[in-house]
Amino acid sequence: MQGFDNYSAQVPVIQTQVLLVEDETVFAKAVRKHLQRQDYQVNVAGDLETAGRLFKEKTPDLILLDMRLPDGSGLDLLEEFNNSNNNVPIIVMSAYGELEDAVSAMKLGASDYLKKPVDLDELSLNIRKVLDKNEISKKLTYSNKREQHAVESVEFLGDCKAINSIRKQVQRIAHLSQKTSVIPPTVLILGETGTGKDVVARLLHANSNRMDKPFVHVDCASLPKDLIESELFGHEKGAFTNAHVARTGLIEAAEDGALFLDEIGELPLDLQSKLLAVLERRTLRRVGTTQERPVAAWIIAATNRDLESLSDRGEFRSDLFYRLNVMSLTMPPLRERGDDILLLANHFAAQTVRRYGLDIEGFDSSAKAALLEYDWPGNVREMKHLLERAVLLSGGGKIGRDILNLDMSEKSSGELAKLDEDMTLGDAELQLIKQALDRTNHNVSKAARELGITRMALRYRIKKYDL
Repeated sequence: MQGFDNYSAQVPVIQTQVLLVEDETVFAKAVRKHLQRQDYQVNVAGDLETAGRLFKEKTPDLILLDMRLPDGSGLDLLEEFNNSNNNVPIIVMSAYGELEDAVSAMKLGASDYLKKPVDLDELSLNIRKVLDKNEISKKLTYSNKREQHAVESVEFLGDCKAINSIRKQVQRIAHLSQKTSVIPPTVLILGETGTGKDVVARLLHANSNRMDKPFVHVDCASLPKDLIESELFGHEKGAFTNAHVARTGLIEAAEDGALFLDEIGELPLDLQSKLLAVLERRTLRRVGTTQERPVAAWIIAATNRDLESLSDRGEFRSDLFYRLNVMSLTMPPLRERGDDILLLANHFAAQTVRRYGLDIEGFDSSAKAALLEYDWPGNVREMKHLLERAVLLSGGGKIGRDILNLDMSEKSSGELAKLDEDMTLGDAELQLIKQALDRTNHNVSKAARELGITRMALRYRIKKYDL
């Protein structure tokens, strides 16, 4: 362990790399010294040749480019940098009388320009502004590509009454969003774990007038406790230990697209008030600043917990619950979807057959009966994984009941313990948790599904009761 401690203490801090292309030695030294005091790593090139070499060797995060250099024009270098497809932001610096060069530079893709003589404080502000803008742009580009692919691959299957009702509500909300430029109303999606709440969130986004904007999925249950505020709201440089540079939060990254707050019931109480302020005022403050930033993201939230009951117990802010619950959609559990069970089973089995090039002829009558009888505590998510396994284990022909290997004794609500009249709420909770863990051989994920809570919530209670 000693060796690991020593190693972690020696991990270097990654600094922002700046390439300064400037032939005026005195000015270059002043800029370098000024930026180094702000924790930037600065490399200086006095001509085009050196700049081209350093660009390839150092892969800078930002370039400060003078227009007039001893061996040519900065415009030639700007074109070369842009053709590299590295998307490095470039700030050009031009002297009085070189305005045409600055205009040409902006047309060639420069991020900003400054007129010489340059004020060093103004230079710092422009660098920060350009880096922030570039960071947001990269996040949104990635988010767009990833989520656009996810939406295209998602299929919302089913023909039961509850699913058709969800479809109509999604279309109604989408129609509202397309008739106005106003931010669509907040949507709260309810339902057990694995019912497809994230699919509905993506469908809402894909059918809205924001479909070409980012979709940012935030799992509130998986965000690290000590970083959750910074992850959501962002932070300024120096806001806390190791905050060496300012950072855009996930709420800002959603910009004018959609922000999906999954497992909203797991958000700590102290951050619920900050989220409420975002919803009410449509602004946020990064950690470490009092500056308000506008929020144009459409907020969609989801939970498998009863927020109203949590509010009554003081575990969730009631004012935030009412603010989230403007429009709500409730996903039905799979066990209540009737023939949709067979429709989905055939779909997931066919997916696996196509993926692996297998020869399966569907399900025999015993397998169909088992699929309909099973309680599906993990809902659609459980079915997808179970069917993939069954198809892979099948030797061909039709899938039978034995290959499905369903535990027909398992119920999503679990076999409730017989409670004594003098039991406290804590005693009852402890007994239910013990029984769920015993039934699942201490499989935390499976026990959490049976109890209708998240893995994080169950782990908290396991630690609380010293299990």
